[in-house]
Amino acid sequence: MGVRISGIALPSRTPVSFVVDGERLRASGESTSDDLWLLPGLVDVHSHPGMEAPGDAYDHELFRRHMLAHRAAGVLTVRSPGSPDPLLDRADDPDLPRLARGGRWLATPGRFFEGYGRRVTEDELPLAAAEDSAAGWCKVIGDWMPDDPPVPLDVLTATVEAVHAVGGRVAVHCQTAKGCRNAVLAGADSLEHGMHLDHSLLPRMAAQGMAFVPTLTAIGKTRENLDRSKDPRFKEWILSGWEHAFPTVRAAHEAGVTVLAGSDSKPCGEIAGEIAWLIKAGMPVEAAIGAGSWTARSWLGLPGLVDGGFADVVAYEADPVEDPSVLLRPKRIVLRGNVIA
Repeated sequence: MGVRISGIALPSRTPVSFVVDGERLRASGESTSDDLWLLPGLVDVHSHPGMEAPGDAYDHELFRRHMLAHRAAGVLTVRSPGSPDPLLDRADDPDLPRLARGGRWLATPGRFFEGYGRRVTEDELPLAAAEDSAAGWCKVIGDWMPDDPPVPLDVLTATVEAVHAVGGRVAVHCQTAKGCRNAVLAGADSLEHGMHLDHSLLPRMAAQGMAFVPTLTAIGKTRENLDRSKDPRFKEWILSGWEHAFPTVRAAHEAGVTVLAGSDSKPCGEIAGEIAWLIKAGMPVEAAIGAGSWTARSWLGLPGLVDGGFADVVAYEADPVEDPSVLLRPKRIVLRGNVIA
């Protein structure tokens, strides 16, 4: 038994006191006087550590720097839905946040950056997805540019069924209305981006337990750089998608969809900014923080601040629900039972 952790736990808002036993928390039974607010380690559910820009080769030293940047921000679990490298041997470095591993981007002809990702035909997609989901997740590029056809519904349905049959989960990149529709109807596990998601699909998403990861940080940065594009159709698509994204986040939460925080952006460690965007979009503050902490952890099958849970804790000097900006200033970070800061 070593490090003592005590304070007011969120989301329960109850005083807790733990001691660290290896990588686990053990309830100490002691009263607490620490004036700290405790969160289960923050989570970025959509990050691509190990590369700076689409088309870059995976670089392990860069991966490590990216993961350390996440750690410094209190992000103690990262889901990587898509990588140039399967990341199969990157999950067990005790100095780095836990990694929910994903396979490579699975891209069918005419979709995704040219020459990038694992290129497969539509007929090959179900088997390739099942193979890649051995890491836990696979990532399918479900659509691409505004006027491109999405992966057909029957192909995507067969892909989801193949992955679920081997115990994997499917994340689908989709930004067009048709692509989003096919991802929902196919029964995918998470919808990434969803700029033009039809709100009539939200009840079905909620019933299926499908998560929605709107990546507002990344879409906002694309919007800021639209002057670099000479394609008026692309500009209109991004601008209309940005405007649609805000009411979609609010409507998704109100419909009972699990909305999660994923930055999909560089620099790494900006999950507090993504949470701020979710709040601006109309999510209640506590729900938005949960989207980047306890809700995301539960969805990934990770415990929160409980006896026997992982000793992954971030402490703050003020209540983040009352002042979300405090998320930018963690007072104490404990990862795998080790005090980081």
